[in-house]
Amino acid sequence: MAVSKHQGIRYLFGDGSRLVFRLSGTGSVGATIRVYIEQYEKDSSKTGRDSQDALAPLVDVALKLSKMQEYTGRSAPTVIT
Repeated sequence: MAVSKHQGIRYLFGDGSRLVFRLSGTGSVGATIRVYIEQYEKDSSKTGRDSQDALAPLVDVALKLSKMQEYTGRSAPTVIT
């Protein structure tokens, strides 16, 4: 885990995957929580998979680490890009 002051929290994993959590907006009330999830895949036969399916295990890790539902009351994102 790495902390960049006022920029968010970044988790780096041994396999090259990473999670980044940061606030986006002008203040702490009504701000958007952005979660970036990246995974390295060395098997080229798996690179065409649907992103949501491929990243599902990391999404689970991100939700457990952040306790997102506990803190926000949300069980699903409002935007996925």
